Order: sequence, then C-alpha cells, then structure tokens
Amino acid sequence: MSRVLRTRVLIIGGGINGTGIARDLALRGIDVVLVEKKELGSGTTWASSGMIHGGLRYLQKDPEVTLHSCVDSGAIQRIAPHLIFRIPFLMPVFRDDPIGPEIIEIGLEMYDQFVPHKNGRPHGRLTKAQALELEPKLSPHIEGAFTLDEWGVDAARLCAANALDAADRGARVFTHCAARELLREKPGGRVTGARVRDRLRGDDFVVEADLVMNATGPWGPQVAELAGEAFRLRPGKGIHLVFERRVSPLAVYARGVDGRDMFVFPHEQNSMAGTTDDDYYGDLDRIETSEDEAAYVLEAMERSIPSIREHRVVHAIQGVRPTMFGFGAYEDELSRDYRVIDHGAEGDAPGLLTITGGKLASYRLMAEDAADQIAERLGVDAPCRTAELPLPGGEASLDLEAVSRRFRIGMPAALRLGFRHGVRAERVLAPMEGARTPPRIVCACEPVLDTELRHVARHEGVRKLSDCTLRVRLGVGACQGAACAAAAAAVLGEELGWEPDRAIREATELAAGRWRDVAPVLDGEQVAAMEIHRAVLFGQLGFSEDLP
Repeated sequence: MSRVLRTRVLIIGGGINGTGIARDLALRGIDVVLVEKKELGSGTTWASSGMIHGGLRYLQKDPEVTLHSCVDSGAIQRIAPHLIFRIPFLMPVFRDDPIGPEIIEIGLEMYDQFVPHKNGRPHGRLTKAQALELEPKLSPHIEGAFTLDEWGVDAARLCAANALDAADRGARVFTHCAARELLREKPGGRVTGARVRDRLRGDDFVVEADLVMNATGPWGPQVAELAGEAFRLRPGKGIHLVFERRVSPLAVYARGVDGRDMFVFPHEQNSMAGTTDDDYYGDLDRIETSEDEAAYVLEAMERSIPSIREHRVVHAIQGVRPTMFGFGAYEDELSRDYRVIDHGAEGDAPGLLTITGGKLASYRLMAEDAADQIAERLGVDAPCRTAELPLPGGEASLDLEAVSRRFRIGMPAALRLGFRHGVRAERVLAPMEGARTPPRIVCACEPVLDTELRHVARHEGVRKLSDCTLRVRLGVGACQGAACAAAAAAVLGEELGWEPDRAIREATELAAGRWRDVAPVLDGEQVAAMEIHRAVLFGQLGFSEDLP
C-alpha cells in the first residue's frame, strides 16, 4: 500500500516559481509539499540568462512587466545579496542599425525612470574612442556606444535557497519525484492531491491536499491534462553558449542577422552568449542545441566582438519558456506577463491552480500573487514577508579572509563558497574545523570542496551527482567533469551509501550529460580536445557510454 502524506497545498514543480510559492506559503504558516521530477531548477530556471533585469526590450509593449521586474530585482537584492552581482552593459551603435542613436537614447531615458527600483545606474553615452578604450575587443566599425547596467544571479542556487528556506519553515520538498496522476473526489470532482512516483526508488506515494498548484512551466499543459484540463502556451526555445572564461568584464549587446537583440555577458566564472527565441514543438524532456543555433549566436556576437570565435565554448544551455499563447506575433514579441489560472473557475477541475508565463526577474512577485490567492481560498489571513526576510545565507555579511584563514582554504574557494552559501558557508565548513587536513578541492574549475558536497547531501537533499551541477556548479567549468566526476562520485557515494556500481553509474551520467551539452558547439581543435576528455572519462576510468 502506498504511503500517504497529508498537506494543505501540493506544489508540482520545483523551478523558481514553485519554490518561490513554497517559501511564501511556508512563511504564512501553511503546510506545503513540493514535488519536482528532477533536480530543483533543472528546467526553465537553469536555462535562463541568470539575470534579475528589468527588461529594456519589454518597455514599449509591456511596461508593467518592466516595472514588476525592476521592483522585484530590488527585493531580491535585499534578501539574497550573496547571490547577485552587478553586470555593466555596453550597447555598441553601428551605422547600419535599424534604429539610430537618438531613438535608442530616448528609450534608455525612459528606462532610467525604472532604475531606482533595481538599484541601477542611469545610462551613459560614449564616443567611439571612449567605447574602444573601455572594451578594445569591440568592432572598429562602431560609431559609439551606450552604457547601462543590470544584475546577475545564480538562478539554480536562488531556486535552491527558496526551497531550503521553505523546508526550514516546515515544507516537505521531494526531488526526483514525478506526479503521475491527479486524484479527484469522484470523476469530474474536486482535485484532492496526486499520486507521485519516486523515480530513484521506483515506488509511489500519495499526497492528499486541499489545493494543488501546477508550477511546472512549459510542462503545465501536460500536468493540467491529468485532470482533463487544457490551456495553451506558446513554448519558446532559447539557448545560451557558455565560454570557458570571461570574454569581457562587460556585457556587450549584439544583433542577430534577423535583427534580434542578444548579448554576451560575464556570469560567475564564465561568459554566456544568447539568447535565441524560437517556437518549440519537440520533447520537453530532451531539448537539444543544434549546430545552426550555435552558429546563429556566434554570428551575432561576431558583429560586436570580431574575436569571439577565439574564445572556447565549453557547453550550451537550452530550455523552453512557458510563454503565454499569442497568435500572429513573432516569438520575441510575445508578452512576458504571467497568469494564475483557477481550473475550477475557468474549467472543470476545482482545487487545481496553474501559474504560467512570467520571467525569473519577477518570480517573487509572481509567487506573492499566487500565495495570496491560495491563502484566501484556505481562509488564511497572513501577509507576504518574502520581500524583506533574507533567504538562507543572506542574513549577514561574511568575512571571507577570516573564513579562508580559519578553515585553511584558498581565497578562490572561500569566494565561491561565500557566493553560493553566503554567511552559511561557515556551516558548510564547520565539520572540518580542527581536522588534521584541510578541506580538499574536488572540482578546481569552480572550485568545489569535498565538505561542500557532503553538506549538500546531508542538509540540502541532493540525491544524485548530476544534481551538483546546478546545486554547486560541479563540472561546468573548463574540464567539463573530466577532472572531477570520479572524485566527486566517491565523496557523494560515501555520504549517501552508494555501492561502487552506483557511484560509477552516477559519474558516467554526469560525464555523458556534459558531453551532450558540448557536442553541438564543437569546432576545429575543440573537437580533438573534447575527444581527449571523453577518452579520459569513458576509457581510462572504465566508464561505459551505454546510457539511456
């Protein structure tokens, strides 16, 4: 007989919207169960540009989207100061641009009105000489440039922080658990929960709930269909190319051959370039980057930074946006607004709600709106507190030099640990205090310490090695897992009690996943380099590539 959990709200989907709603509800004292079929943030959240930006390009058609994003950017900076970083932007101007500098500046002056909400700086205008002095890699064909700024964030870690805070306040969070069936009082009656499959253990359990929130992003229509409900999205695929190192300390705007605005921007240890926006009709669980898409992005970047192809692309990130349906418009003209759908009022499934649309930058406001509606239905009179109460790690500042000395770790490791965990980095390192040997670096690219892997297994619910790619950025740097997969599997396996065969399988899955993400972007000498990586992982270490 399946075990049964009872809760007031079941949230299906552990992306930024689902975890944000879980945290908001838990802060209001509402009992919550959240289930995610993979790792937290592994869908659209991970595939985002990792920016809590206002959205300059939405200003003309969706000014409220820009306003909400800027307001929420300010809130996120307050509650998660350790996870955010300022990104200065350069917008080069060319003679053949469809919009001249005077019109561009009018738009930037309008955007400046929103700057105080997101703690930004007003735009500036540069001559050609000033722009080239600031970034010599810019094309010599530019006529000038504009400056502005936005904020970057580790989106996957932000997602995990929301889930961790929700769990600290009583929520129950289950990863690698997929909702297989929505339960109803009777055929056509109220939705009362879901039957959930633990994909790692292979068994089912039942979650009974007063309300079910479908927060599965582009998978939303599939989940709603379990209750016989239908609504339309217009899923939009986007890709990013990730470079081994910083292409520039600045984000640089670029324009695709079709006129689409993109940019290459510094993000944590790497740089990212993108993003595309194309209608997507394929398998949501197997999204891949094509060689054409990679070439399209590089061509766009090359117009602004002619030397872009000299920089090594280490992998691609791909995902699908849950864009609300609109007919007769190009993909990037679709609204980035959101909706909370009550399937009892708008359909025939009372007890089921769906949140869809939106963007990362306004996730907290979206969660507040959804939580307000849920609380009203449950008769709970408690205000939202997510704009002021810090997320885990954001409670105070951290003396990184003191941490480096106290726990005998280098400053690069202390910096990255402080970025991911904030002031709680000391908790991560605490088991190693006074140990005969200092913490060991497992992944030098980031770097990731063995004690951090043990921490996320013991205290954050990590269940698979591949989870650590999102949770602590394991294997996303230059080596793409070649230098760390085996060692990390050994550490995590010891902590989680894996048999040797399981540890080998986990390392193989991580390596195979990294290969899939890099294969479409290989060119020239990179092909030979990555084949050497594969030989190390799948040859010398005895791993098998025979994976599903």
